[in-house]
Amino acid sequence: MTQRTDTNAPITTEPAPGLRVQHAAQLFSAMPDIAKFFTQKPEEGQHCLDFLRRLRLGPVPEEAISLMAFGLLPRPAVWWGHECLKAAPDLLTDQDKAMMDLVVAWVAGQDEDSRYSVMQAGQTANDRDPGAWLALGAGWSGGSMSHQGLPVVQPQPSLMGQVLNISVNAALARVPQEKRRRMLDHYIGMAEVLAKTA
Repeated sequence: MTQRTDTNAPITTEPAPGLRVQHAAQLFSAMPDIAKFFTQKPEEGQHCLDFLRRLRLGPVPEEAISLMAFGLLPRPAVWWGHECLKAAPDLLTDQDKAMMDLVVAWVAGQDEDSRYSVMQAGQTANDRDPGAWLALGAGWSGGSMSHQGLPVVQPQPSLMGQVLNISVNAALARVPQEKRRRMLDHYIGMAEVLAKTA
């Protein structure tokens, strides 16, 4: 029996319920502005998870993080970002931890009050660190970007993914160079699990 590796992984045929769409080209069509985050483009009909593996093995493996930031549905995407930050607890600031607590409250309840709380915390954060970007990702996951009581301003479809991409990559940048690739693989593994089970 041969051992499977990423270089001979089978083509994904089962739906992944945690993804916005199943095929990567559909994601690029739905959010044309995300193309600037990638040096590689998906093949027609290529499943997001197969494109993910290709990116992970490519010249810029961080693009796999970008794909999951844009490709996961809002709740699993924000939770994934939280778990990525949590993977290196010794690298978290007090502000990161405070923002992560607000994110947990939003993921658990997904009500408008918790979304506004986490969004406002992200907007007024002292530093633009991974936790603040994560908070903005939760806040811009739906609903309105304006404060409560003001006219509704819908976030652009790709905005949540953009700030989650910043958050997770900023968290990865804190990791010592010799451990960074292993941490990136851990991030991607968590994203795959959420994509398949969310």
